This record gives sequence, C-alpha cells and structure tokens, in this order.
Amino acid sequence: MKVVQFKQAETYEPEKNWKRSSLCNEKEISVEYFEKPPFHASPLHSHSNAQILIVLQGQLSVVDDTGCEEMLDEGDTVFIPGDELHMVKNPLDEKSVGLDIFVPGRSFDFWLKRK
Repeated sequence: MKVVQFKQAETYEPEKNWKRSSLCNEKEISVEYFEKPPFHASPLHSHSNAQILIVLQGQLSVVDDTGCEEMLDEGDTVFIPGDELHMVKNPLDEKSVGLDIFVPGRSFDFWLKRK
C-alpha cells in the first residue's frame, strides 16, 4: 500500500492558477487532482494513456478535434481514449476542480515537457 497525503502531494502550475497535484503516480495508473481557473482552456493535445475525467466542483467542458463539445457538471465523468485529441475548458467565472485518472499511468510532468 502507498499513501499520498494531499497536503504533501507533488504539485505544479502548468499555467498561472492552473494547479495540478499528483495523488498517484505509478506505471499502471496515475491520478491527478486539478484546479482550473476561470475561463481557462488547456491546449488541444493527446496522450497515449486512456483518461477518465471526473468533475468535483464547478463545470468543465471537453472539446474534441472536430469541435464537438460536451458540458460536464459536478459528479459527471468522461472517458477519453488514448491518442484522442481533446482540450478541457472551464466555462465559469470561478475555478472548477476535477480529477484525472490515466491508464497506464502518465508522467506527472506531462505539461512541463510540452513547454
């Protein structure tokens, strides 16, 4: 068993006020808590890992490379297959919070490597 205390979790900001915390960073699976600032959108991107995104607070939308946009409210989830282009947006004027689960695990510094 491996425990990660939230207050001691590894964290960084890929962009101003876009906070990410690593709750599990294993080869088989990784879990990342994130806070997305008002009106923030991640760049259109893909990764080989399958992803499940869970909205914990607020609202998030997921947009694919065709422009199809799905709005997610608190408690909603979306499955994003590996290698599928997508972006995640916060449409609100307040922060939204989510949880990303990646299988197999994704390197926590994914966004730092993209810069």
